Amino acid sequence: MKKADVVELFSRLRELNPHPTTELIYTTPFELLVAVVLSAQATDIGVNKATRKLYPVANTAQAILDLGEEKLKRYINTIGLYNAKAKNVIALCQILVDNYDGDVPNDREALEALPGVGRKTANVVLNTAFGHATIAVDTHIFRVANRTGLAPGKDVRAVEDKLEKVIPAEFKQDAHHWLILHGRYVCKARKPDCPQCVIRDLCKYKNKTAEK
Repeated sequence: MKKADVVELFSRLRELNPHPTTELIYTTPFELLVAVVLSAQATDIGVNKATRKLYPVANTAQAILDLGEEKLKRYINTIGLYNAKAKNVIALCQILVDNYDGDVPNDREALEALPGVGRKTANVVLNTAFGHATIAVDTHIFRVANRTGLAPGKDVRAVEDKLEKVIPAEFKQDAHHWLILHGRYVCKARKPDCPQCVIRDLCKYKNKTAEK
């Protein structure tokens, strides 16, 4: 995609949604971190439903450690892979208490060292909680980047690296939120809603859908 088209693409997405953010509900970096860990292979709606009950009871690393793994499972058992996620959350809480006074580190290497936290999760926390201009590539962004021709790549890291290069600095802070929301609600996996897409004329996708 040409540089001018990239600028136009993000300009239009920004005009539609000037202040995008995650759909996960949180009030602190810790709440966001736990929510993102829980959201792997789960929906934001499902995670929010669980954390809406969990966080009034335990929303700090120490409070979740005091709750314990078995009780934690009762709060998150509606989420996929909840057994493994409960184990990871307890383990990361222990590290946060032992090494960071219960705070979430504002550092990629430290975040990625936490159980259940990969590069994507670290990018979300760095961007959304701490204001870093990072790009967290999930399935939605991977699809949108490849379909549109914005940043085609064979895997998520290749797409992330390409997005880092092609997205102008003025859009980087909010870019991954715009792309996630676009993929979730417009450029959907099974059938993209091309007639309602504000960037359809910039998009390189060959199999655009038409009005019924």
